[in-house]
Amino acid sequence: MAAVVEVGVGGVAVAGKRGKKPQGWKCMPFIIATETFDKVASIGVVANLTVYLVKRFNIGQIEAANITNIFFGTLNFAPLLGAFISDTCLGRFKTLAYGCFASLLGMLGMTLSASVPALKPLVCNKTTQLRGDCNSPSPLQLSVLYLSLGLLVIGGGAIRPCSLPFGVDQFDKTNEESRKGLNSYYNWYYGTSTAALVLSMTVIIYIQNNVSWPIGFGIPTFLMLLAIIILFLGTNLYVHVPPEGSIFAGIAQVLVASFKKRKLKLPCPHDINQQELTLYNPPSRGNRMFRLPLTSQFRFLNRAAIIRNGDINADGSARNSWELCNIQQIEEVKCLIRIVPIYVSGVLCFVALAQQFTYIILQTFTMDCHFGMHFEIPAGSVVSISLIALTIFIPIYDRILVPIARRFTGVESGITLLQRQGIGLVISSISMVVAGLVEHKRRNSALSNGGISPMSVMWLAPQLVLMGIAEAFNAVGQIEFYNKQFPENMQTLAGSLFFCTIAGANYLSTAMVNIMRRVTTRDGQSSWLTDDINLGKLDYFFYFIALMGVLNLIYFLICSHYYQYKVMSLHTEESIKIPTKEEATEIAIDTDAPSK
Repeated sequence: MAAVVEVGVGGVAVAGKRGKKPQGWKCMPFIIATETFDKVASIGVVANLTVYLVKRFNIGQIEAANITNIFFGTLNFAPLLGAFISDTCLGRFKTLAYGCFASLLGMLGMTLSASVPALKPLVCNKTTQLRGDCNSPSPLQLSVLYLSLGLLVIGGGAIRPCSLPFGVDQFDKTNEESRKGLNSYYNWYYGTSTAALVLSMTVIIYIQNNVSWPIGFGIPTFLMLLAIIILFLGTNLYVHVPPEGSIFAGIAQVLVASFKKRKLKLPCPHDINQQELTLYNPPSRGNRMFRLPLTSQFRFLNRAAIIRNGDINADGSARNSWELCNIQQIEEVKCLIRIVPIYVSGVLCFVALAQQFTYIILQTFTMDCHFGMHFEIPAGSVVSISLIALTIFIPIYDRILVPIARRFTGVESGITLLQRQGIGLVISSISMVVAGLVEHKRRNSALSNGGISPMSVMWLAPQLVLMGIAEAFNAVGQIEFYNKQFPENMQTLAGSLFFCTIAGANYLSTAMVNIMRRVTTRDGQSSWLTDDINLGKLDYFFYFIALMGVLNLIYFLICSHYYQYKVMSLHTEESIKIPTKEEATEIAIDTDAPSK
């Protein structure tokens, strides 16, 4: 029998039935190498997508930006479906394996679209492009392109939610030495992922822009094939955690049961501890180490645990899960409800960050991209400045800023998770103001010099550095927040929710662009957003995003003021059947309980 292992809160977990001992670091070369090659391959294909659509597929700049936003949005929503499939039927390894094959096919399709003459439009030089006489891609060419992007979405949706947890499954969380190895795994995982991103956004993009698109896509395709081979080389070492069922059904059951019992009166309404003793609270059936105590917030959901005659079977189980839910289920739903408002605020932060992959690239088309006398920076590589800033700032934050802040706040992490996200929101708004000022200067310079500005692309560095720092605060803060505030059996969903934040930002960016184009073209005026950004008012659009960021910050401050951090109980289980005879040892654990 495969080992059953569940990831706990804060990297702690408890092991269930074992038929195979987790091999820990023996598996890591295979898993980390797979993740690294996959990152280089997938990002190497999609990071330069806007440039590819404009320069090789003769698609207009604004349409290319919208396609990129929609693609990235769908790519980041897909992990939610991938997590559902993994939890309900396939398990993490199979989902990860199928995702790798889907990504390989998608990359192969992109390589063919750049290589086979029948699958790509004729090359359009700059003179023809300015006249608007470029050949548009045919239905066949667009079909191959969109099919390839679709396969990449399927692959990313399967790989992203399963890659990190599958590595975690290989450690025995009940063993102290293994837990230390797990912490080291996290460092290696994120370290190699960041290195892979930098490699993709520099070397791979440079090859695509300056050597050959077929070679630039072919290298990631080969690396993806190599990732699949490495993944399967470690098959005999892996521990496979069987799927335990999706948490979405449990959420729906709580909502339905509480609605059905909406007219019942809650027992002991003024004493939550007494109320907990009278509601349905059976022993845990899985491998959870932590249990959530009953809370008074969203108390209408507590009705789902009211026990009526005939609700409980002889063995203590619920007769109908859609009419009786336990306290653990109810509190898990409450955790999700509390997190949703905070999640919404993160979407708008990523709207600012999404500009890195769209309009900043379009700006570089009209700027001096030379770095020194002979080297020219590829347009798609300019955004790597933000990634480098993020990589440099994180250790500075961890080793310098956190200890300083800890002296003043008394909080172990220096500042709370919500404070960290709030700082990121502030910096992201500032970055858009800086972006607007630079764009105003760039446009005036370009109009004075025949459409191409002599300004160096390094003028974009300040806003990119600010975006990287904002991401270090808000994005990393979101990841930590979701992983600490979600219940144990929602950890896969926690990882997926972060990608959903990015997805929502991409879709919102696309909607904002379309609405802005319609609104600003009224009364015969030129739109703020045009295919020729020199004729538009892109700086106004940046200022508008900054203003929305300020409003979003106010909304976030209100939500964080009322947010209640999760409280947990360390639970030791006895083999009993009747819920009322359950015995548990409870130790109050309040995650990030100090002021928000």
